[in-house]
Amino acid sequence: MRIPASTMAIILLLFFILNGADSTHIVGGRDAPPHSRPYMASLQFQGQHICGGSLIREDFVLTAAHCRLRRALTVVLGIDSLTGAEATKQVFTAARAIPHPDYDGHQNDIMLLKLNGNATLTEAVQLIVPKRGRLGRRSRCITAGWGDIGDNNTLPNTLQEVNVTLLQQRACRRLWGRVPIARTMVCGTGSRAFQGFCSGDSGGPLICDGETAGVVSFSGRQCGNPRTPDVYTRVSSFTDWIDSVLNSNSANEQKAA
Repeated sequence: MRIPASTMAIILLLFFILNGADSTHIVGGRDAPPHSRPYMASLQFQGQHICGGSLIREDFVLTAAHCRLRRALTVVLGIDSLTGAEATKQVFTAARAIPHPDYDGHQNDIMLLKLNGNATLTEAVQLIVPKRGRLGRRSRCITAGWGDIGDNNTLPNTLQEVNVTLLQQRACRRLWGRVPIARTMVCGTGSRAFQGFCSGDSGGPLICDGETAGVVSFSGRQCGNPRTPDVYTRVSSFTDWIDSVLNSNSANEQKAA
């Protein structure tokens, strides 16, 4: 039996509503106000966005270890659109990639990228502070990125963001089952089904109360599925390592001078 076009349109509309999907936003999220996340970095290879990151010092970007490539990445700051020619754009090369020494393909998924120069801080390019204290259950969190907006290899035109509800470790471990969820990880979901990060958002920040509390690490096969909550690397577990890398770099630069 052939279904009339008008009936099919209604069926598709109901499907998207019931599943919390939105064909123009990041897995149930929304467009971020232009340049409202001035610490966001787009990591690119041969002009293609592959991961996100956050600027924590003028010459260092925080991202995920699994975003590492054998060839140098381009780091783009100060943009809202991946394709637009914005006067606020600043472009650098990742002169050095420093993944956590204990990254094993699953745990300790965190990396620092040393830029080949210092970013100029402007209204569109700002630093974000790594979170050091514990995450409160009432923390107001979001994640942002230029990743897949439909779980179908479609990148957005502009930066996207979505609210994140934090989960207790026990609940996250129960949902993930055999996949180990360590203390150095933090889990979150959207406020409704099919909200969260997707392919291309890796390395981007989990922002809680104005600080970067997590790094996008991994999720399930279906983006935003609450049965497999989004998992972030917990930044507060790695602040000593971050400090040591930054301090070591500063010391080396002073010796070179």
